[in-house]
Amino acid sequence: MTSDMTPVRKTGSNGGVQVRPRTEGWQQKLDSEGRPALQFASPKRGKPPVHLADFTPEERVAKLKELGFPGFRAKQLATHYFTHYTSDPAEMTDLPKEGREELVGGLMPNLLTEVRRLATDRGDTIKFLWRLHDGALVESVLMRYPGRITLCVSSQAGCGMNCPFCATGQAGLTRNMSAAEIIEQVVRANRAIAAGELGGKKKDDHSMERVSNIVFMGMGEPLANYSRVMHAVRTMVAPQPEGLGMSARGITVSTVGLVPAIKKLAAEDIPVTFALSLHAPDDELRDELIPVNSRWKVDEALDAAREYYEKTGRRVSIEYALIKDMNDHAWRADLLAKKLNERGRGWVHVNPIPLNPTPESVWTSSELSVQNEFVRRLNDAGVPTTIRDTRGKDIDGACGQLVATEDDKAAAAAAV
Repeated sequence: MTSDMTPVRKTGSNGGVQVRPRTEGWQQKLDSEGRPALQFASPKRGKPPVHLADFTPEERVAKLKELGFPGFRAKQLATHYFTHYTSDPAEMTDLPKEGREELVGGLMPNLLTEVRRLATDRGDTIKFLWRLHDGALVESVLMRYPGRITLCVSSQAGCGMNCPFCATGQAGLTRNMSAAEIIEQVVRANRAIAAGELGGKKKDDHSMERVSNIVFMGMGEPLANYSRVMHAVRTMVAPQPEGLGMSARGITVSTVGLVPAIKKLAAEDIPVTFALSLHAPDDELRDELIPVNSRWKVDEALDAAREYYEKTGRRVSIEYALIKDMNDHAWRADLLAKKLNERGRGWVHVNPIPLNPTPESVWTSSELSVQNEFVRRLNDAGVPTTIRDTRGKDIDGACGQLVATEDDKAAAAAAV
């Protein structure tokens, strides 16, 4: 592999043109051995303000007492934040007026400043650009589907996994997000829904609607920010008013294959949906496509995914971005089916995703006939497979498209 990942077109031993991964418009960071660099540790930056959502319910009570307030005020604050989705002290009339603003301001500091939002023509998908306290930019995407409302949340500012086809990783990892910064994305989305700002439904009263599904598929590798992501998940599933009262089964945590963290997640006893972003069933291609494969190979990642199913009983999702002439060959569908079936039946579901090209990208989605043949082969092999409906392509809000552009940075600077 050359340092700039120059493409090589060849006819593979299994037939079909083979295109090798490469980047265009940006230079992939390499390590001392010339391999794509991986960044697991968060760079040291100023920590975000501590927020009520960073504490457990018990810690909230202790914090209030430490500040000289009765412990029951913690539940009142949590009710406003997790049930009414507000941080505005003016709306918290059950708190004493004297000292209210200082108390609320101290425990509910502003974490996200909305810089920009883009909506699809029907208004059923909204992409939010947020500025964090230190100027870092992240995005989240709110989507209405029949019978559910899904929010795609970010868990890191940037990403250190360095995948050449994903826009988010181009700038590397800026920092991990705090648990409260993750949760605040949900709270702000719920507030927007209640205000009727999410289209796609013909009704005037949206007060009872809220986010029903979370996918950790925004910016970042969730399992590289493990402790904060898990604190956020526990808060999401905690009953209101201690948390957001969501169903764990409506929360999907994805990873490119951090095997030790997958095993740790399986032991959490929280039945979230687990998604493995595989994108290639063979190590030769996946080493280039998903650089973390140099640490943990395809079989290791699949074994960990199977272990997740065995421990939780929750069917695993395999995410697979279909890229023309790169990973969409019929023989790769057969190999994927073979590897999955070797580990049993009924434990996995495959979600092929037509690639969402990023700006300046040379990558493109598979031809429809090739896509259909890939899906057919998996289904015929007994592996349940469904093309995933992606939203927000026209606003660069689909999978792999979340990135803070220069225009975004300019807008953020202007909004200060």
